[in-house]
Amino acid sequence: MRVLLFTGKGGVGKSTVASATAAQAAASGHRTLVMSTDAAHSLADAYGAPIPDGSPTEVSPLLFVQQIDAQRRFEESWADIQGYLLSVLEVVGVDPVAAEELTVIPGAEEVLALLELREQARSGRWDVIVVDCAPTAETLRLLALPEALGWYMQRILPMQRRLTKALKPMLTKAAGVPMPGDTVFDAVERLHHELQEVRQLLAGPDASVRLVLTPERVVAAEARRSFTTLSLYGYRVDGVIANRVFPAEGADDWRAGWVLAQDEVLAEVEASFPGLPVWRSVYRSGEPVGVPALRALAAEVYADSDPLAVPTGPGPFRVTRTAEGAIAHLGLPGAERDQVHLGRNGDDLVVTVGSYRRLLTLPAGLARLQVQGARVEQGELQVRFRERISDPRRPVSDAGEDRP
Repeated sequence: MRVLLFTGKGGVGKSTVASATAAQAAASGHRTLVMSTDAAHSLADAYGAPIPDGSPTEVSPLLFVQQIDAQRRFEESWADIQGYLLSVLEVVGVDPVAAEELTVIPGAEEVLALLELREQARSGRWDVIVVDCAPTAETLRLLALPEALGWYMQRILPMQRRLTKALKPMLTKAAGVPMPGDTVFDAVERLHHELQEVRQLLAGPDASVRLVLTPERVVAAEARRSFTTLSLYGYRVDGVIANRVFPAEGADDWRAGWVLAQDEVLAEVEASFPGLPVWRSVYRSGEPVGVPALRALAAEVYADSDPLAVPTGPGPFRVTRTAEGAIAHLGLPGAERDQVHLGRNGDDLVVTVGSYRRLLTLPAGLARLQVQGARVEQGELQVRFRERISDPRRPVSDAGEDRP
């Protein structure tokens, strides 16, 4: 099953491009589902058809659209946790209506959409799933969530659960509020397990992210940063779509200036994403709405290429063996040496690029080794490991001259 995620800066047309790609996939004979993690759904607008919340709705042969029933997913995945939080807020005197609002986590709809993606992928009904993601910043936070929650589940939750059981009578009496029971911890563990399955799906060999941009310097710069950050978190980017490109033919003086400016940006885009296809979509006089118009858009954008081709290669993270130990390779396209900071804490490699940080739990074969040095070379972080000779918790910055 092929999974494609589309993201980009708000307003670049990612929903339209995602919808067009799904329409072409269905026209090619693939049973296709398109869904959105964006709280501001616009798929119904793109297809020009009413899409009720809940189950997938068929809008043309083999093409189904789903707008997530957030309330149903919320009740299935968050009800036990919300019930505990409500009981705490009730004890401290918070108004019940306000308490219910406070117990809905920010970004819950996007998280619940990921869980729905998991269910649809497990159903076996689809050949292709296309995901129209939220704007870039929200998507990056969302895709980082499963691994971040995994770190908490492995290191903090077991200890917290044991302490709560041991001290529950005393804490309840002293604090005057109920302590969480097994049902709450079980709900958190269930949520973690489900999100881990989502991560395995989206970081797997049959899934990839496609960046949508318009030929503007600010938008292109954000797309480059997104490419770096998605790679940091282990997600494949398989292509870039430049949307709303002015055609050069028949341009008047005003439009000719835009063509020239866009050509400069597009040249930078081609250089910024080496090895990736950069597809183009011309600026149209009207919005493509409806399945026929979206199919025509996809046919123009992808031309003779296969929009569903599975990306090749090992992915952003790989390990090679050396005589002394091993080298961990993490693709960070576009990252400069001074933007990358590295640390080691037990079995975790802490990689920080700009404002984003990943706690990368090392495979067992690397965890027993010590970091010898690191460098950033041609858009790739290379961390050298050797047999352990000292405290593995010391910073990488002390591990030799060759470091980021």
